[in-house]
Amino acid sequence: MTTLAVQFSNVEKHYPHFKLDVGQLELPRGHIMGFVGPNGAGKSTTMRILMGLVHQDRGDVYVLGKPMPAAQAAVKQDVGYVSEDMRLYSRMTLAWHMNFIQSIYPGWDSSYAQALLRRFDLKPQQKIKELSHGQQVKASLLLALSRRPHLLVLDEPTAGLDPVARHEVIAEIMEVLTNEDRTVLFSSHNTLEIEQISDQITFIDRGQIIDSSDKETFLEQWRRLRLEAPPDIDLPLLPGVAHWQRNGRQVIVTANKYDAMMTKVYQQAGATVHGVETMSLEEIFVANVHKNRKEKTA
Repeated sequence: MTTLAVQFSNVEKHYPHFKLDVGQLELPRGHIMGFVGPNGAGKSTTMRILMGLVHQDRGDVYVLGKPMPAAQAAVKQDVGYVSEDMRLYSRMTLAWHMNFIQSIYPGWDSSYAQALLRRFDLKPQQKIKELSHGQQVKASLLLALSRRPHLLVLDEPTAGLDPVARHEVIAEIMEVLTNEDRTVLFSSHNTLEIEQISDQITFIDRGQIIDSSDKETFLEQWRRLRLEAPPDIDLPLLPGVAHWQRNGRQVIVTANKYDAMMTKVYQQAGATVHGVETMSLEEIFVANVHKNRKEKTA
């Protein structure tokens, strides 16, 4: 069995005003990958290709070891998909949806479905149109999770939720991984929740993967250095520096491959090091996007 739940290789999809160009994207089984990008970056298109809802123009996509879209019927038996624009039948009850999904997916776990009803405080006899936005998201998540899928694909599932509902959804996603064979691909604009639940992070911008690694590597390698140096001193541009900004005597250096030797080099060049700071995932993402866009226009 392949150790990869998702594998993209040289995948392209062309639209009149947008091009998705994913060179490599790999998600190992048993991990949660946070998929982060601005609006229009290509997150949803990537996920729709993964699900067989959109077909790539070129390149290879494998999901749970099977080629997509050729094997999409078999793949979808083991993949749960929840999207912010997914719509359930508004005039039908949640119980009707549960019975319908159970009738076509043999992996449906009735005991787990009942547990999720209690945990999400959902009433099966309520019609979908009577549910709040947050309740509808939890209903969609219940329908996907109760099938016990090996891969869970969540496209902005917490968009528009209040803090309590968002916390409940995130808590359940984290619970999914108590089974080590489960895998989650999770896209969100909320970098705080991505940082909270993910062990793998992938950044996408303008249709291209700009960086991908495990979360701890990102948080360890990115640093912000605050320096002070006389204006007449030219500080060296060191390897591993993504960006630096100077305002008079104050210099801020953003490193994407921080090494403790950097501080010694700057000190030897005549600078005073006032601090070396860790960076949040949001700061790392923004710096990564700016670095990539600057390189593209250089």
